[in-house]
Amino acid sequence: MTKHVAVLLGGWSAEREVSLASGKACGAALEGEGYKVTYIDVDRDLAIRLAEVKPDVVFNALHGPYGEDGTVQGMLEIMGLPYTHSGVLASALAMHKAHSRTIFKAAGIPIADGKVVHRLTAAESHVFPPPYVLKPEAEGSSVGVFIVREDQAHPPQELFSSDWKYGDHVLAERYVAGKELTCAVMGNVALGVIDVVPTQGFYDYAAKYVPGGSKHVLPAEIKPNVYQEVQKLALKAHRALGCRGVSRADFRYDDRAEGTTGLVCLEVNTQPGMTETSLVPEMAAHAGHSFGDLVRWMVEDASCNR
Repeated sequence: MTKHVAVLLGGWSAEREVSLASGKACGAALEGEGYKVTYIDVDRDLAIRLAEVKPDVVFNALHGPYGEDGTVQGMLEIMGLPYTHSGVLASALAMHKAHSRTIFKAAGIPIADGKVVHRLTAAESHVFPPPYVLKPEAEGSSVGVFIVREDQAHPPQELFSSDWKYGDHVLAERYVAGKELTCAVMGNVALGVIDVVPTQGFYDYAAKYVPGGSKHVLPAEIKPNVYQEVQKLALKAHRALGCRGVSRADFRYDDRAEGTTGLVCLEVNTQPGMTETSLVPEMAAHAGHSFGDLVRWMVEDASCNR
């Protein structure tokens, strides 16, 4: 019998457009694999929509708050609908950067020096000697991220704005110069390591999603011991958080440091971008999995109690 897959996409987070692109690409690939697909642009009536559609499996292509932080996952658990990606707790922990840092530290995964501060405190004076990074506690796709450079006399004044919509607390981290590395985990296997080289500036929202915003070097041109350490740490972070299905861990690597001491883990994405040109499908293809193979594996891996 043909499985009926409901693809959740869109939503109302700052990453809505990315989610729409991911969901449409995954849905099309699933149709190509022979599944019946219903697309649901997520709104507050999601439970009603799912009860009407009655899918066998839910493919979660949402990004950002509500879709990626355990909220939707909890609703799907209550409804008894098998779903892709990580479960409630792992999703919540990974989305909240300060909490995931605590888990990483306990697991022996290297992190940059950092602390959580109120956004107004961060706007008043430097919380670290520049350079450092300020980021929302619980957003993805580099939304709301500032790199405070050495020549900046004042912190980002945008943090004072009444229009600021990313929460009252921000994570401040020491800036780690060097390479932006990323590694996906598929089940219990770490895939290849990509060196993400932004065309200009840092790996922000535009570099991630605007065509030509970045170049992906796969396999990353780094020493074999560093490459293997990134893979080992990506799998370790995936397991430490309790992730399931597919995840992607992001790292900074100061290649001036000795051995692997320049590596720090920034975060784990439990709902990474899933267009055909996104990082995870690219790493999967490098490992011999077509985009159709990847999404089919994700659907067949779906379950409750994740």
